Amino acid sequence: MHHPLNRRIAATVTAVALGATALTACGASDSDDAAESGPVSLTYWAWAPGMDKVADLWNKKNPDIKVTVQKQASGDDLVTKIITASKAKQAPDLVQAEYQALPTLVSNDALADIADEVGDAEDEFAPGVWQQTTLGTDAVYAVPQDSGPMMFFYREDLFEQYGLDVPETWEEFGDTARALKKQAPDRSLTTFSANDSGLFAGLAQQAGAKWWTIDGDKWKVDINDEPTAKVAEFWGGLVEEGAVDNQPMYTPAWNKALNTGKQIAWVSAVWAPGTLTTAAPDTKGKWAMAPLPQWSKGDNATGSWGGSTTAVTTDSRHKAAAAKFATWLNTDPEALAALVKESGIYPAATAAQTSGALAQAPAFFSNQPEFYTQAAEIAHTTAPAAWGPNVNVAYSAFKNKFGQAAKKKSGFGTALTGVQEATVADLKKQGFEVAP
Repeated sequence: MHHPLNRRIAATVTAVALGATALTACGASDSDDAAESGPVSLTYWAWAPGMDKVADLWNKKNPDIKVTVQKQASGDDLVTKIITASKAKQAPDLVQAEYQALPTLVSNDALADIADEVGDAEDEFAPGVWQQTTLGTDAVYAVPQDSGPMMFFYREDLFEQYGLDVPETWEEFGDTARALKKQAPDRSLTTFSANDSGLFAGLAQQAGAKWWTIDGDKWKVDINDEPTAKVAEFWGGLVEEGAVDNQPMYTPAWNKALNTGKQIAWVSAVWAPGTLTTAAPDTKGKWAMAPLPQWSKGDNATGSWGGSTTAVTTDSRHKAAAAKFATWLNTDPEALAALVKESGIYPAATAAQTSGALAQAPAFFSNQPEFYTQAAEIAHTTAPAAWGPNVNVAYSAFKNKFGQAAKKKSGFGTALTGVQEATVADLKKQGFEVAP
């Protein structure tokens, strides 16, 4: 018997108020499941490019279940729109939802439990990735679509020039940063950036953090738990002593640092080659990828930075048909090949991570022909993550408090406490019961 998260806590919580937006699309079909044997029309809200072309492959082979893709904005804007549409009973049949958005949507009763329809697909994905769609229950609220396993990217030529070894542990990472500074004070191993909360969340995930969990009918928030505190202390110390830079990513200055070799490494995710192609075009063929450093020698875990799922809404009157499409989209070889080609994603399905367009290394990493083979091995070690219904608030507080601390080089302990307090206060304000 399944115990959907929304049913477990619905009696003790109020909906997350993310604001209202105008509805721009029609909701689910007016027919009901009794008509499942007849022609079905499904609406799919997604932001990934080229998703309509992938859906066309389905429509040609499944004339009785037509899927229409409606392009949407991503991030919090889409979450807000889905919740608003759900309250008006006008949500689409399917939505593309980021992993960290699932608890918010489930708590607002916007997503259906599709465990009975998609449960057989579990073996197609790394355990840590599949777990994020279950929210720690027997229910399944989505099918993984793409993932962002984290890795260590470094300038192979400059590591050789300065006699640096690729760090296998975070302790070695810190020593490497200091060794580089001693030899080349004008260069940095990397930067700690507070303008993308997903990076820090992924690092904490790798360390074993569980930021949100369910305690009976209450949410328990542990953003300042021991694993996260360890990550914050480590990076705060490096910033405070000047061993790494403290500038934000994705700025012209950051691009220049990568392109000129002022920053010689980047803790990132599998999608990094695309970013480097734009940010550091003069360094093509000079980078290499390695597993993320570990907290203890011999450990083998990574975190996630990015990724999304395909979910079925509670408004859909064709739950089985919608779940069938979601499964096909994210497990069928032809569909996965099209997702890679048309949408440029890194598929969550393990079988697709070394085939088709991913059989060869990215052009920017042509010097590392085994790039995707190694990436697939790393992806399988993705640690479990624990998301909650107000990730947006936690991420906003992180950018504010860690951004200030990084700028002042004042350590991150107080900043982490501030994120914890802001997240708990928001949950209580929204009417959620919070465990001490």
